[in-house]
Amino acid sequence: MSYERSVSAPDHALSPETVWHIDMPEIRFGRDSTEELAFQLRDLGVDEDARGLVVTDENLVDIGHADRVAGEIREDGLSVDVYDDSEREPSVEAVADCIEFVREEAGEAGYDFYVGLGGGSCMDTAKVTRAVIANGGHPTDYIAEPTGEGEPLEDSGEPLVLMPTTAGTGAEISPVAILSVPEKEIKEGISSNNVRADAAVLDPTLTTTLPPDLTAKTAMDALGHAIEGYTTHEYDSLLRPTDPAERPVYAGRTPLTEMFSEKAIDLLSNNVRTAVHNGDDLEARENMLQGALFGAIAGLTAGASLCHAMAYPVGNKYHTTHGETIAVLTPASTIDYNSASDPSRFADLAEMFGVDTDGMTDREATDALKAEYVQLQRDLNVLPSGLDELAGITEEDVDWLAEQTVETQKRLLRTNPRPVTEDDVRDVFLDALYNWEET
Repeated sequence: MSYERSVSAPDHALSPETVWHIDMPEIRFGRDSTEELAFQLRDLGVDEDARGLVVTDENLVDIGHADRVAGEIREDGLSVDVYDDSEREPSVEAVADCIEFVREEAGEAGYDFYVGLGGGSCMDTAKVTRAVIANGGHPTDYIAEPTGEGEPLEDSGEPLVLMPTTAGTGAEISPVAILSVPEKEIKEGISSNNVRADAAVLDPTLTTTLPPDLTAKTAMDALGHAIEGYTTHEYDSLLRPTDPAERPVYAGRTPLTEMFSEKAIDLLSNNVRTAVHNGDDLEARENMLQGALFGAIAGLTAGASLCHAMAYPVGNKYHTTHGETIAVLTPASTIDYNSASDPSRFADLAEMFGVDTDGMTDREATDALKAEYVQLQRDLNVLPSGLDELAGITEEDVDWLAEQTVETQKRLLRTNPRPVTEDDVRDVFLDALYNWEET
């Protein structure tokens, strides 16, 4: 049975899903939880004479976070190297460089453990590096056809702990790593439970150095996970695989993911203004990091949908950051277009964002939700007003973007709650050119 379509698509044999499940790394959360990193490594079976690698970037070395994390490991008697050449929105070849570093420094078998420290780019670099070292070859071997070979990852490899320094991407718990393929102007995901980390250590004190613009951008990604996870297909509206091993990692919303979505929206929407405008407020930072975690549990289990699918072609062609791309696309895609799938659910979302919906129709409540979401972005004062301001995207550009979305992002569109055609996506891109008028 094909898993390429949801039951909202035509012409397929119906066998609805009846089972849901959730996979999750061990999670250690709280202020100064960095001090328990060595304990976490020991808990994963790391031996006394082990040698590991911290995968990070130059900025986090300069700030001092890399030294802090490596110091905690060394203080426990373990040996650790630091790789600081991770790049933003990492390309396949950039990750291949990290893999080559590992093979040169530690041999084909690699290190005894790995720690990914940073935003989603650093964490995804660590995830793919660990997986490819364990399984052999090159990252493209595990990217789906036709870009890659589509080989399965049979082994997860040595222990991997991820430590986010942003509140947004959810890479610390996600079973997917996103890599860019510059020569094709696309992004591809390596999707497997053997990509997922063994543990995540989330320390709010590692996020206070994040500047206002990146705080806002990553927050919009986290909100996107929560909203998309809350509004995507229910798990039992998707197709059931004949083999449980073939059940995809994005498997539809469940009662559990709905609870996490609701709490994530509350934490993120009520703390992001403070975190952006007063980054030293540790309580706000803690609430943001917890909200981002909950949003990831929701959206990256239930499944991201149309907005994320549209964001990848934009980010790869125009080199925009993922979070700001999600920010400008959400009003037109997740809210406007997808609200027709279940208007009452979007009315509920409006209430979660603090809208007084008393006396409103579901359509009016959805319009108010969109206005509230846009106002939130405007209050942050660091986000673009639409695709035009984001990257100079015009009406002439949207045909290619729509084609790329439909052709390369089937993995995400499978769980979109409303069927999507290329013409539909084109219209959504046009709507997202301007979310508000600049004054």
